[in-house]
Amino acid sequence: MAIRPILHYPDKRLRNPGQPVTHFDADLRRLVDDMAETMYAAPGVGLAAPQIGVSLRLFVIDVAASEDVPSQLRTFINPEISEMVGEKSCEEGCLSFPGIHEQVKRAEKVKVKAQDLDGNPFELEAEGLLAIAIQHEHDHLEGKLMVDHLSLLRRRLVHRAMLKRGPAEAAE
Repeated sequence: MAIRPILHYPDKRLRNPGQPVTHFDADLRRLVDDMAETMYAAPGVGLAAPQIGVSLRLFVIDVAASEDVPSQLRTFINPEISEMVGEKSCEEGCLSFPGIHEQVKRAEKVKVKAQDLDGNPFELEAEGLLAIAIQHEHDHLEGKLMVDHLSLLRRRLVHRAMLKRGPAEAAE
């Protein structure tokens, strides 16, 4: 396993939609292991493959609240959100926007269809933090970012804040 560099906004590669995963093999398992290690080291609750420069439809999530709670690592490959219910506004952060937290409107509940590491299909209904994380990471697979949910003014402020960080600070 290895910690991989996380792309930071405004890196244009974050806008590239992920391609479907077609090979369920040892390389995919290594990638998922690297993504989990990278996410935990950051630290974060989710990480999509495009955030580490890998243009695949894949993300990992672990919404365990603390180290005292057992890991709830979940892997979503080729996910599709099939149902969204309700609306909720909450503060979100993103590993590609270090130090930035914004109010984002999301669905309260989602139903997602995806594949596991062996390519087996599964379906999951989620609410709360898990539902928000699924929507957030799924956006990354579409080339959509947290700022795309903000007003034009907030988007500009976040853009300026990220540019001010500069490459050295953003790489931390």
